[in-house]
Amino acid sequence: FWLDFSDPARCCARPRTPAAMVRFLPPQLSRLLTIALQAGVHKDGLAPSAVGAPSAGASWALAAVPDNPLAMGGPYRAPLRRAGRLPPKRYTFGVRTAQDDAVPADEALQKLIDGNKRFLAGKAETWRNVSTARLKALAAFGQKPMAAVVGCADSRAPVELLFDAPPGEIFVLRNAGNTLSNAEGSVAGSLEFSVNSLGVKLVLFLGHTNCGAIKGATETFLEAQQRKAGVRPQALLDSLLVGLSPIVEQAKLDLGGNATAEAIAAEAVEVNVFAGMQKLLLYSESIREKVKTGEVQLHGAVFDIATGEVKFLGQHPRLPLILGMSSTYAGRR
Repeated sequence: FWLDFSDPARCCARPRTPAAMVRFLPPQLSRLLTIALQAGVHKDGLAPSAVGAPSAGASWALAAVPDNPLAMGGPYRAPLRRAGRLPPKRYTFGVRTAQDDAVPADEALQKLIDGNKRFLAGKAETWRNVSTARLKALAAFGQKPMAAVVGCADSRAPVELLFDAPPGEIFVLRNAGNTLSNAEGSVAGSLEFSVNSLGVKLVLFLGHTNCGAIKGATETFLEAQQRKAGVRPQALLDSLLVGLSPIVEQAKLDLGGNATAEAIAAEAVEVNVFAGMQKLLLYSESIREKVKTGEVQLHGAVFDIATGEVKFLGQHPRLPLILGMSSTYAGRR
């Protein structure tokens, strides 16, 4: 809740800075305010580096937690309500925590777009302002990520940095090829957790250029075609590459003619992104139902590892058709 220090004389016997005033507050309220001050939370949700150091006229935020004396019926809530100081719904402690509201899909998508623009312009600031106090706030008050991103395990594709997103902002899942081709339970199940338990409204499938998994799958598929024989997986990696074969085949059909292996692999990156969306909708009944109602959106994107630019592809072009299909996850092993 908002705690206004515009008139320090009302907060304690002698005018003090906000940090010094903590000593004059009831112990429980003092503890919460100390966390807020350490986290550097301004009423606009900006870091101190962006708004300046705390001043006697600053308003600082406190979270509405069960043991908070400002909770419903607490002795300090009524005066703040009469003063019109409503609790903030975003960035209560300078980072997104479980105390904050979920972010609608359209808004979350725009935040990702804006974050990538900052990254491209060299104006990314988020990770410079990460502090142990903010990490402690996340540990104490839980997570409420605005989006979930399925990315590749490639070390050249750091998801949070690309979108200038701090800890607690994005629920990130990564594997080789950012794929659900084999009904990976860990990925699909984790996405269900992010949507159903954490309130995520946007799921983004993020591929990238020069993807090693897609390149390997393309080579495996083309070699099998030349031999006119399938590939017998010898290792777990082989199973992954063979599982991506339908995506490579679709990419080859899309290009037609005598497309090179390099062109097929590049096309397969985007095909794989849309395939991931389709697979999730077919594997997860709960997410499919939320997409049907419009509560959740699935989007695709491709990251250029040479420039840092993220190309946003939108939702699946055949979304209505996919939503009309039945789940295919039951019975899979």
